[in-house]
Parts: sequence; C-alpha cells; structure tokens
Amino acid sequence: MSTKKIVQIGLVTSIFVAAIVSFYASGHPDGLEFVAEQVGFLNTAKDSAVASSPLADYSFVGLDNERISVAIAGIIGVLLTAVISFGLFSFLKKR
Repeated sequence: MSTKKIVQIGLVTSIFVAAIVSFYASGHPDGLEFVAEQVGFLNTAKDSAVASSPLADYSFVGLDNERISVAIAGIIGVLLTAVISFGLFSFLKKR
C-alpha cells in the first residue's frame, strides 16, 4: 500500500473519530478536575486565556446543537493538525 493511501485512510479515520465517536466520550471530569472537586477547590479555578476561543471545551462556539458543535470542532482540529503536520514535514523534507 502506498504512503499516500495510508495517509488518506488515516485522515478519513481521524475525521470519523473526531466527528462521530468523540461525542460518546466520557462526560466525567479528567483526573485533575476530579481531584480538585473532591478536595474542594474546583470553584476557585479561573478560566484559561483560551476559554473564550472558538473551539473551547471541544465545541464550536455559536452552535446550539451539541452533537454538530462537537463534530465541527473535531473536524477543524483534525484538519488544522494535518495541515500543520504536512507543512512541517514538507519543510523538513526539503532541508
């Protein structure tokens, strides 16, 4: 199988996981958030600098449908990662 075909299959699989499967991920807090809640200092946490960004909280700001919002955020994340990776690989390959 060619490298191009493997990359295409990987990209399609990543988009599928980001758009469809990610919606079924656990809604429970991660380890740090869980400990902060158990110890009692979760309510003292402040929002990060990117809390108001368009893809904050793994959703796309401005969409009311949570399923579509999560899917779009996932697809954008996969595509941005792919573009940056391919650009970096192309740059390094030419060196």
